Amino acid sequence: MKVSNETKVGIITISALTILILGFNFLKGKDLFKKSRKIYAVFTDLGSLSKSNEVKINGYVIGSVFTLEAKDKDMTGIVATINLSQDVNIPVDSKAMISSPLVGASYIVIEKGSSKEFLKPGDTLTTRVDVGILDDVKAQLTPTLTKVRSTLDTLDQVMGNVNKLLSANNQDAIAQTLANLNQASSHLNGLLNPTTGSLAQTLKNTEELTASLKKNTEDINATVGNAKKASEKLAALELQPTIDELNGTIKQFKGILTKIESKDGTLGALVNDRKLYDNLSNAVLSLEVLLDDLRTHPKRYVNLSIFGRKDKGGALTSPLPKDTVK
Repeated sequence: MKVSNETKVGIITISALTILILGFNFLKGKDLFKKSRKIYAVFTDLGSLSKSNEVKINGYVIGSVFTLEAKDKDMTGIVATINLSQDVNIPVDSKAMISSPLVGASYIVIEKGSSKEFLKPGDTLTTRVDVGILDDVKAQLTPTLTKVRSTLDTLDQVMGNVNKLLSANNQDAIAQTLANLNQASSHLNGLLNPTTGSLAQTLKNTEELTASLKKNTEDINATVGNAKKASEKLAALELQPTIDELNGTIKQFKGILTKIESKDGTLGALVNDRKLYDNLSNAVLSLEVLLDDLRTHPKRYVNLSIFGRKDKGGALTSPLPKDTVK
């Protein structure tokens, strides 16, 4: 039987399509000739997970993501259909999570549980959220970024204050301050000048004084020695007998003062008796008048021819002024 060209072209086309489909599924990890089982997992967030991504247990690929469908219209969850290409036992308490590596596509990781019961086709895995490397880095960078933002805000405020400080109104004051600082620096340089500075002169004078003290060390030691000897001699003096004599003298003075204050003695009576004092004053005054009269009228008291005739002048009643008598 002769086969027409159209039939040949059709057979070749169908064969090519079949080979293409098989090759495409083979590259995706699907083996159309191997029986597969399907289990399910419900996630709240898929991240970068998509269809045909791998499903692994302990790093070994056991299947792939067959479909991703919304659980309901409210998007309370996303159902991932897992096509198991390997015949493995998965404990019913195993948990599925989405892992997002830094390089490569996301995939589903199944953590095996410890139960002796195993999942059957059509069962649903329990899921949990995996904190991947990116999430960990993000969690660590978030506080740092917050601090950086705060620092930038503070820097912005500082720059604003600097702009206010450098305004036209403050430029003159800043220039004056800088000029004062330059002047103070110049004075300080003059003070610290090693040749003519005040500090250098002071150090020089101190050095000269130190040298002079060093030269006069023997004289200073001699003076200190003399002072030490004088102190030792003063300490060796018997001061107690002298103090006792002074106490005795003070007691005698006290006795004399006591007698003067009493009216028994002559001096005490003279000091304390006003009448006796007045009588003595009158006697002294009368004696002074008598002596003045004797010098003035000697003939009245001595009748000798050598004095001539008798003086009959009046007697004195008061002492004569002493500056009129030769």
